[in-house]
Amino acid sequence: MPGRIKPPLPTRTLRYTRVLRREMTDAERLLWEQLRGGRLEGLKFWRQHPIPPYLADFCCVELKLIVELDGGQHSEQSDAMRTKFLESQGWRVVRYWDNEVLTQIEAVVEAIWNIACHRTLTPTPLFHRDFLRSPGGEGL
Repeated sequence: MPGRIKPPLPTRTLRYTRVLRREMTDAERLLWEQLRGGRLEGLKFWRQHPIPPYLADFCCVELKLIVELDGGQHSEQSDAMRTKFLESQGWRVVRYWDNEVLTQIEAVVEAIWNIACHRTLTPTPLFHRDFLRSPGGEGL
């Protein structure tokens, strides 16, 4: 929302975010190279982006799209709770295994692009306002 003031992050969260950005896994580094700087068709992705109480591995704020990479340290139960919470906030969460990113980066990036292409945040209108105008430019 334009003009909305975001509260500052707690210092501990900010520090942890910086550590995670500095110490990315090989899979995170590889995917970040594909997503950073609008390299995926101009979409702006953030890495280790805070969405309290969580940090998203990668997210595109404008599409409310989160990309999570899972390695061996992830718990299915906590991941499911996290996904459920984020989806309740309007985010779409997609997950890939680290080894998928490392061995099939092109397929992962293509899948993310396909999801982004079909992601709409508002209902598609059934008609456009111009359809309500008569050919002469007057109202109905």
